[in-house]
Amino acid sequence: MRRTLRARIFLSVILALPAVGLGSGTAGAVPDPVPGVTASPTQYSLDRTIEHSLGDRSAGSYLDATTGELVVTVTDAAAAEEVRAEGARAQLVEHSTAQLESAMSTLEAQAKITGTSWGIDPRVNQVVIEADQSVSASSLTQLENVAAGLGDAVTIRRVPGVFAREVVGGDAIYGGGYRCSAAFNVSKGINRYFLTAGHCTNLAATWYATPGGPPIGGRVGTSFPTNDYGIVRYRVGPQPAGVVNLYNGTYQDITSAADPIVGQAIKKSGSTTKVTSGTVTAVNVTVNYGDGPVYGMVRTTVCSAGGDSGGAHFAGSTALGIHSGSSGCRGTRGTAIFQPVREALSAYGVSVY
Repeated sequence: MRRTLRARIFLSVILALPAVGLGSGTAGAVPDPVPGVTASPTQYSLDRTIEHSLGDRSAGSYLDATTGELVVTVTDAAAAEEVRAEGARAQLVEHSTAQLESAMSTLEAQAKITGTSWGIDPRVNQVVIEADQSVSASSLTQLENVAAGLGDAVTIRRVPGVFAREVVGGDAIYGGGYRCSAAFNVSKGINRYFLTAGHCTNLAATWYATPGGPPIGGRVGTSFPTNDYGIVRYRVGPQPAGVVNLYNGTYQDITSAADPIVGQAIKKSGSTTKVTSGTVTAVNVTVNYGDGPVYGMVRTTVCSAGGDSGGAHFAGSTALGIHSGSSGCRGTRGTAIFQPVREALSAYGVSVY
């Protein structure tokens, strides 16, 4: 595939905004990353089915790093039987989704501190809180005091760097004096669009493939903070392919979208760090950026840098998310955050192709 002005904007959007840091906590150093495993289409489907059927009798699911099995956490024996009947492995845990979400509600009300994030890691059946290096000693004490009241439902990690949104991307797009990139090309009827980060589309209504060049599209939707996604409609012209740039002369065709599973291996494509790999480590994540919080995000070990905002997070031909920000990336260490793509697809009524 050639890059052309109008037709080939594939991936990440990256803005010149700060990257938010997550934490390795007061509980100790950031743990070494565990390699992710490949998620199958059957596991994506089974994960959604079981999550819907069990409701509060589960606290999430993950892929076993050794066997690759889908493991579903459950709070009672009857739920465990249902999981096994569906062909997954059951793991009895103490805390339900409702209890973990209640802990996050307490954090939201009592410890909403810039430079922190929290989300559910079903592998440890806890809300994992991260605090970046911008969190002061007094704020960290406040966070620890709130966490103490939540018992073993939460754990805190102090992480390097500072949480920030990152602006710069895959195949670059320009608007409002910033450089970003498109995450995924999508369609609705005969119309073609690209998705990117909402903190990018907040900045400009018209987007260009080169500074000063002809416009390639106009913003038709944007959401940040709370969410971090936006959509731009291509102008009439050649129709872009539904692929992601792999930065080695080849492209990954995208044919479906799914919600990520903790423990799965993923990749990110962005214009600064190009293609990086890592693992999903938490879901339903809240990130407290300096200019507003985002909710329902996904935490990963996929490294990124300034300019990667809006980048594509994917696994094989499956679209998973839109890059939002990161903190403390060093090789395979650090934390990166993405917006789940299915939420954006649903919000705008579009589909990958």
